[in-house]
Amino acid sequence: MFQVALYTDGSCIGNPGPGGYAAILRCNGRAKEITGSSDHTTNNRMELQAVIAGLQALKRRCQVTVVTDSQYVATILNNGRAKANLDLVQQLRQLARQHDITVQQVRGHSGHAMNERCDQLATAVTRQRLPNTGSVN
Repeated sequence: MFQVALYTDGSCIGNPGPGGYAAILRCNGRAKEITGSSDHTTNNRMELQAVIAGLQALKRRCQVTVVTDSQYVATILNNGRAKANLDLVQQLRQLARQHDITVQQVRGHSGHAMNERCDQLATAVTRQRLPNTGSVN
């Protein structure tokens, strides 16, 4: 069985507001970056969507270590209760059952290289959703 590291992060400007997510899959020395975004969403939805996108990219059953800075995602993956985002929680849990999942929670913005890369990617796709104000930053 393949051993895969799945690094994830979600971003939202305003909550709710435009948001984005990023997932990076690493296996056997190879890496794949996945991003996506939404015009109107929440940070927690983007955090969940990042893991969903990563798991959807896997073609066969794997041993997956999900590395996240989201307590929310860690709780959901460890079978904690969900009160909101039930559509995504159900989808995530269904995908997670297809793999052997381990969750590793890291502290956000603490210098973890892959978490920082996911944050950069998620923030970039989130900013692309912002309305063009005509100003140059």
